[in-house]
Amino acid sequence: CLGWTFFLEVTFFFLSLYFTVMRLTKPTLFTNLPVTCEDRDLPGDLFGQLMRQDPSTIKGAETLMLGEMLTLPQNFGNIFLGETFSSYISVHNDSSQVVKDILVKADLQTSSQRLNLSASNSAVAELKPECCIDDVIHHEVKEIGTHILVCAVSYTTQQGEKLYFRKFFKFQVLKPLDVKTKFYNAETDEVFLEAQIQNITTSPMFMEKVSLEPSMMYNVTELNTVTQADKGESTFGKMSYLQPMDTRQYLYCLKPKPEYAEKAGIIKGVTVIGKLDIVWKTNLGERGRLQTSQLQRMAPGYGDIRLSLDLIPDTVNLEEPFDIICKITNCSERTMDLVLEMCNTSSIHWCGISGRQLGKLSPGAFLSLPLTVLSSVQGLQSISGLRLTDTFLKRTYEYDDIAQVCVVYGQQVESDI
Repeated sequence: CLGWTFFLEVTFFFLSLYFTVMRLTKPTLFTNLPVTCEDRDLPGDLFGQLMRQDPSTIKGAETLMLGEMLTLPQNFGNIFLGETFSSYISVHNDSSQVVKDILVKADLQTSSQRLNLSASNSAVAELKPECCIDDVIHHEVKEIGTHILVCAVSYTTQQGEKLYFRKFFKFQVLKPLDVKTKFYNAETDEVFLEAQIQNITTSPMFMEKVSLEPSMMYNVTELNTVTQADKGESTFGKMSYLQPMDTRQYLYCLKPKPEYAEKAGIIKGVTVIGKLDIVWKTNLGERGRLQTSQLQRMAPGYGDIRLSLDLIPDTVNLEEPFDIICKITNCSERTMDLVLEMCNTSSIHWCGISGRQLGKLSPGAFLSLPLTVLSSVQGLQSISGLRLTDTFLKRTYEYDDIAQVCVVYGQQVESDI
């Protein structure tokens, strides 16, 4: 159901022709203004009877300012970024003469470009009296700010005189959403993206899709659903509506693809993560879509050597040894000859030989190092006390607070990755 709203509707006479431009949009629901009073007041139930007899109100909900009738828009309204702008253009021959070679052009001028929106660029051979040429143009708005619709008409009279006129229509394109992003770099090369999306329009939106298109080096996992009864349900409920000025947080986890995960130098310098694709609907189903530019993060600094944990249990027993697997990566551009030292803390005790040679590690290479640890104190304990020394440069790298483990007394525990 479409309506014609005479926003920048202009009827422009030029000798034998007149020119009309109207915005094409959908109608809106009519809302009444309820007037009520107490039963003991002088009008009694008179106002209530009038509202119940009003055909525009919903039966049983007359006082809730809800309507069930459609009304055509009375003004231009707002155009938001990502929506489709539609306009109706009509050229009518109001004279008693036939005009020839009529050419109607419609261009949209933005701050950065000029677009031709005409459905046809060929001229109409002739236009008889009381006849018209109609055209409907559509354009997906991709820029905010001032837009100018330039409509031009050229034709030839019966006397062979060539005439030309044009008209300009200016309107503003507003931003419908405010998008903010935050990045969290994990120790395991994973990147967590939090996207905060706020509806800054005056009407509610149905969020049809909010997805992240990752860059070529990453795979993405959406963390916006919970699994219940083997079915994934959105964390925002079944009805994904975003009310005016409300904000919603979306979370995504990006993991390097296997072919890039082992290349520490490449992943270290990757700043481009991907782009968000947002699709919504408003009012009577008008669809809008926005796609952000490439999102970029601050590349994490690992220094010359990076130490991370590939395996560590969540919970361990007090004074019982448990195994961990460390991953040591050479992030520098030179070969290293490494020596491992293990220093005990007040709660964490290393089992094994300290000061052993790990051998040479070339640039970008890594090695997996299994180690055994035990804790003498209960509670959440921090794994600390590892030292790596590069014998070539006589430089020592200290690693404390690598991870945390929960130490309990006398329970059966299982190791998790």
